[in-house]
Amino acid sequence: MIIKKKIRKSSKPCPFCVKKVEPVYSDLESLAIGVSAKKRIVSRWTTGVCEKHQLRLARAIKRARHLALLPVTDKV
Repeated sequence: MIIKKKIRKSSKPCPFCVKKVEPVYSDLESLAIGVSAKKRIVSRWTTGVCEKHQLRLARAIKRARHLALLPVTDKV
């Protein structure tokens, strides 16, 4: 029995593909797309970011947190 997977296409275009830019750890405005109000990394189904840019976005967010450009939690 062969099971076929359904591939879902996101309804929103990827904001990074549209602008033709890459997520960079120093650009905090572009990183705000992938961070929730509780400062957690949001899934790509919520943000509408493609798979390639979601991996790079998560890496850039982690890098910015390591350099103390972004907070890890929302607690003060």
